Amino acid sequence: METTQRRWRKVAYGGMQPGFDDNHTDDTFLQEMVMNANVVKRDMLKVMLDSVSISQYLCIVALVVLVWAHTLNSTITENVLIILDITLVGSGFFILLLTAKMLSFKLLLNYAIKITFFTTGLYVLSPIYHTLTRSISSDSIWALTTSLVILHLFLHNYSGSTIKAPGALENPNLTSNISLNASIVASLLIASRLPSRLLVFAIILFSLQVFLFAPLITYCLKKYSFRLHLLFSFVLMAITLTCVYRLHKLLFVVLLGLLVFVNLVCPYWLIRIQEYKFEINGPWDEAKLCFNITD
Repeated sequence: METTQRRWRKVAYGGMQPGFDDNHTDDTFLQEMVMNANVVKRDMLKVMLDSVSISQYLCIVALVVLVWAHTLNSTITENVLIILDITLVGSGFFILLLTAKMLSFKLLLNYAIKITFFTTGLYVLSPIYHTLTRSISSDSIWALTTSLVILHLFLHNYSGSTIKAPGALENPNLTSNISLNASIVASLLIASRLPSRLLVFAIILFSLQVFLFAPLITYCLKKYSFRLHLLFSFVLMAITLTCVYRLHKLLFVVLLGLLVFVNLVCPYWLIRIQEYKFEINGPWDEAKLCFNITD
């Protein structure tokens, strides 16, 4: 008597099916294969506009380095730096009030109290920072500072904020914190080479204001208006290039080439590389949750 062969069924659990191997698949297995289902087609103009955030922060760091250089050369005095610090704090709070939708008076007061304690502690510790690297040679300081600034730029989160923005759900990640620490150490190394304690306090306060709060301000500005973000970025690029050109023409060429590379060459490379991306999805893939697991 002939027995009818059982039909193979695709089941995730249930053990082996009689008459079939454990790794058996039928002819319909490859019918569910999908090619390039998750590949995102990118637009050249959009990628170029998104890369403006990188160029913007490169210019911010370049301006900080310019202030460091002029301060070390005694071109900028303590009074100028303190006025610059006060101006940056006032401008930052004004932009936060203008752009942040979820900024309350309580949160603003909390920011003001933290900045007050932070500034007071920095002023008290400035004599220690003044003599921090007295036994280290200047060449070692310049090399270490350069390495830390490069590390800061390499690990910086260009799409977010260094500190948690008002209304944001996620905190800064580990690499962003490492990048921030690198910039703080670089600021301390530069400050330890200055002649007076007040100048040390002023330059560290300036550096930390920029590295801590500039990403927050630019993030809020971008969320508020992308056109305003672009306008601010292009004006910042023009100011930075002008200042660098006055300092050194070779550095101007290097910075200009870097901005062109970031805003033109890299987006073009990304678009061209997308043509060679080949992704295969099918029933062999692991299951992925379509929702976030929260407490």
